[in-house]
Amino acid sequence: MDAVAALNEIAFWLERGRAATFKVQAFRKAAATIGALDPDELASRARSGRLKSMKGIGDRTYAVIREAVDEQVPEYLADLREKGAQPLAPGGRDIQEALRGDLHSHSEWSDGGSPIELMLAAAEVLGREYVALTDHSPNLTIANGLSPERLRDQLDVVAGINGKGGPTRLLAGIEVDILESGELDQEPELLDRLDIVVASVHSKLRADRKTMTTRMLGGITDPRTNILGHCTGRLVEGSRGTRPPSEFDAKEVFAACAEHNVAVEINSRPERQDPPDALIQLALEAGCLFSIDSDAHAPGQLDFLQYGAERAARNNVPVERIITTWPADKLLAWAAAP
Repeated sequence: MDAVAALNEIAFWLERGRAATFKVQAFRKAAATIGALDPDELASRARSGRLKSMKGIGDRTYAVIREAVDEQVPEYLADLREKGAQPLAPGGRDIQEALRGDLHSHSEWSDGGSPIELMLAAAEVLGREYVALTDHSPNLTIANGLSPERLRDQLDVVAGINGKGGPTRLLAGIEVDILESGELDQEPELLDRLDIVVASVHSKLRADRKTMTTRMLGGITDPRTNILGHCTGRLVEGSRGTRPPSEFDAKEVFAACAEHNVAVEINSRPERQDPPDALIQLALEAGCLFSIDSDAHAPGQLDFLQYGAERAARNNVPVERIITTWPADKLLAWAAAP
């Protein structure tokens, strides 16, 4: 078995299982370390034990490489594959099987942990028809948001990747901040060039109800916005602790989403579970469309769509109102509509 592929697959399964970041990175770093070695040299170093002296190679990663160069499936990988055969969420199977794509993911260009190519490769393994690259916008400096210049560079990279072909289409996108003024945090000309625009609030989440409603309506009514991301900003678990949902007039916000053809995101991250079920019901009543997205910051997290599918099923969201079940051509035509 290819040793680099084995290490990266182990990292994928660990990410999917929400393992500690340092543990995942040990395998990603080991893959990068040996990736430049000639296969024969790698095998020689592994069999002689010299590989252990290379920076980034520990006892566990060495054992994986040693088994792989001997054309075995490493025992650790086999165990993770067996565990990974179990679904992440018990419900939502019909919706999960209907999902074709994912419209919210991050790469190392902003606050994700992996290169674009590695994210795309994982989406291909998961059978996605399309995945949108939606790194952050400039205002979110803590997440290394993309300046206009960096976003232009990224658009060229995305075009180059798609030019090579492949089973999964990489959509050019952004998770753009809705600023306090209600404006979107990126140059309009650049937003017009994107396939998908996810607009989210990331700051001043404890603003009063009226202020937050006005701010959100500004982002929703911008004709470039396609999806309202994690609308309450809440955190219900995880390493960042918990955070209550922001306060806004949900009926007014969802009515605006329905009127302006903006989908409401069902964010699949376990620590977000956003919107809460009660707000999903309000969005349904308002006639909104929905986008089940992973908000993945690492390849293994792309499979978090299972959690979002389960929540959509629990709330009786019709499949036809979930835009991520649509084929790419239909989705892009909808996103580009005035």
